[in-house]
Amino acid sequence: MQVPFLSLKEIHEPLHTAFTGALNRVLERSNYILGPECEAFETAYSAFNNTKYTVATSNGLDAIILALRALEIGPGDEVIVPAHTYIATWLAVTHTGATIIPVDACADTCNINVDLIEQSITPKTKAIIPVHLYGQACRMDKILALATKHNLHVIEDNAQSQGATCKQQLTGTFGIASATSFYPGKNIGALGDAGAITTSDSAIHKKLLMLRNYGSPEKYVHTVVGYNNRMDEMQAAFLSTKLPHLPAWNAERNAIAKKYNEGLQNIEGLTLPLVDRECTSVYHLYVLRTKKRKEFIAHMAANGITCLIHYPTAVHLQPAYKYLGFDKGTFPVAEEIADTCVSLPLYPGITQSQIEYTIETIKKFYS
Repeated sequence: MQVPFLSLKEIHEPLHTAFTGALNRVLERSNYILGPECEAFETAYSAFNNTKYTVATSNGLDAIILALRALEIGPGDEVIVPAHTYIATWLAVTHTGATIIPVDACADTCNINVDLIEQSITPKTKAIIPVHLYGQACRMDKILALATKHNLHVIEDNAQSQGATCKQQLTGTFGIASATSFYPGKNIGALGDAGAITTSDSAIHKKLLMLRNYGSPEKYVHTVVGYNNRMDEMQAAFLSTKLPHLPAWNAERNAIAKKYNEGLQNIEGLTLPLVDRECTSVYHLYVLRTKKRKEFIAHMAANGITCLIHYPTAVHLQPAYKYLGFDKGTFPVAEEIADTCVSLPLYPGITQSQIEYTIETIKKFYS
């Protein structure tokens, strides 16, 4: 049996007619940038995420950069980020000229260790970027308490967790701004690159609208030095088509994760993902940990099952960040996660037989 890591066929085929209709709408209007489809998606996503405003962008990285720029964070400022995350979180801070201050991960949830944040705060700290990694919400109640105490901005990186909650509040609603990604493999993905920023702050919203569009509040008037970071009309139309299905897809992801949890419990040498009791996950990824990762992945591949690694090298050890001077051992939990994590196939449409086959194949490896 073959079990791909990800297949989009199962969710896209039923939407083929709707996609065609969305594409035809855009072609008939011949309005390809910042038109009615973008506006409609922004309105719909704001309703889904329970925020006042959504600003559609070109991708998730640009969304974080724009959020930082809107808060006027730059050279001389420090921004706290997780040591364990996708590199985009760090890149956004770097592109503003601000200083990256990493905080190690929590060994249980793989999210930023909230108990370590305060010791990294200095008079130069301006913001915290918590990442709701793998689909699980961070402990935003604790992070907001620290931010309030030290007068810091919170910018959520919500790229992997649209629909997750902390204490029954949606991710993407805690910070003054939240950046998200609609990369095709995300829980709701475009048919190309796309992203967005959510906020309920009207002043930040106005700044973001200018910054994504050449710093322009109106055509040929440029108030600030901006960017070209706009979502195109076709991606907005496709995302509007998919958005109503996201709650059902997230529920299916949770059901699949539950089957994995039940089938793989109590296997010595295998660590299952843990969700904080005050939070929920939408399982963008189902990430195991094993010290026999190389052998595990080879065994799965030999049996037709594709597993991936998210992410194999801790960000502070990437060549791009060698200049920061972080040696191996600086962030031991992030490094341990990077050395042992394995992501199992999980996507809406994966069959019961594929799930059971994956579980049995793992059990055979450990037997």
